[in-house]
Amino acid sequence: MSRVDEVRPVDPRVRRLDAVLADRGLEARRLNVTSGHEPERLMDATRGQRSVVAHAKGMPWTAADSCAAWVEDVFVWSGLGREAGDARELYERHCKLSDPGELRVGMIVAVPSCPYSPAALRHGHVALYVGDGMVMDSADRGVRTVPLALWYEAYGVTAEPRWGWMRDIPLA
Repeated sequence: MSRVDEVRPVDPRVRRLDAVLADRGLEARRLNVTSGHEPERLMDATRGQRSVVAHAKGMPWTAADSCAAWVEDVFVWSGLGREAGDARELYERHCKLSDPGELRVGMIVAVPSCPYSPAALRHGHVALYVGDGMVMDSADRGVRTVPLALWYEAYGVTAEPRWGWMRDIPLA
């Protein structure tokens, strides 16, 4: 069992999501976390990484279908500048990694497309990794914090989720 599993047991929402996806004929991707390849824990993050997380926790919801704008606002408020683009563009520019062991606090996690709305199909979805196996994102009704494994399975239906440093600025 990995440290991530010890910190966050399997969420029952993952099982419900599996059933919903199966009913729609969709297959979920699983986040394969093996020993030695765990995402970074918040306690191991640098001061700069923890600052981005603190800013994310204080950033209000932007609006429905504006996940990228919310992530961009977090980085602006953190003093790291703005990079305009939708989730697909951020994915294509910055998200090159897929090994959970390379996932660091403060990285963006994105998909270029997902089947939950016409906008999401075209523009994708993006979240911010906040450590301890959790991501924050701006969804339909607000900002939320959810387990990375659940996010990965839910949004990885049409494309592989990947991660990387926003604006290619490594905070670690």
